[in-house]
Amino acid sequence: MKVSKHQIESGLLSFYCRLIYFFLYFPIVILVVFSFNRERINAKWTGFTFYWYKILLSDSDLLLSLKNSVVIAFFSTIVSTVLGTCAAFAMHRFRFSGRNFFDAILHLPIIIPDIVMAIALLSFFVLIHLRLGLTSVIIAHITFNIAFVAIVVRARLHDFDIELEEAAMDLGATKFQAFLKITVPLTMPGILAGALLAFTLSFDDFLIAFFTAGVGSTTLPLKVYSMVKFGVSPEINAISAITLLITFILIFIAQKLQRVTTI
Repeated sequence: MKVSKHQIESGLLSFYCRLIYFFLYFPIVILVVFSFNRERINAKWTGFTFYWYKILLSDSDLLLSLKNSVVIAFFSTIVSTVLGTCAAFAMHRFRFSGRNFFDAILHLPIIIPDIVMAIALLSFFVLIHLRLGLTSVIIAHITFNIAFVAIVVRARLHDFDIELEEAAMDLGATKFQAFLKITVPLTMPGILAGALLAFTLSFDDFLIAFFTAGVGSTTLPLKVYSMVKFGVSPEINAISAITLLITFILIFIAQKLQRVTTI
């Protein structure tokens, strides 16, 4: 049977995609599996146990760092999503003097290196005499999350048909009602995607939190970094597995919400 060139190319592309997925996700699978390993050293499998999860639940410092990361990510996501969405609408719909300049400024947190932004934020907090802690980290995360949310929402707005709003106003709706009942629901998938991205970036951030966190505001990445210095233990694998579970739950909820808003 003769194999066509298209079939060969499709087979190679499929193999390449599977190889990439294997390369990306196999280490994560290994991490989750070894979080249930009885042996402390991640060299060989010696038996199944929940011991490391019990140790994790009794580690007050690690739980505090997890709580700090969730609190910081939660508040920075809410504020950055609101501000980023407003910025996206303003830059997409309105033409004003200095628009290109403000557009460039909006993208600066994405372009400049994290180390530069971290040092700049630290210098600013010292200048205004703001005590380093949860508040300073939240403000820092809001600063760079706004740009990511704005980009995602603007990408959604490019596909939005403004005539839908105009049709709603022709049928008697006010401009605000048309925005609230037409524009927001149709833009919601982009807003949710931006919020999820903001939460992930905030929860995973290490460098900026390292410079802007104070006493009692250690985040999970900072705590894990201090623990890794003494070797990767199953306890670290356990907290990573729990973080993955939380991430999957958030993605599932976001997909459900997107379906509801689409319907």
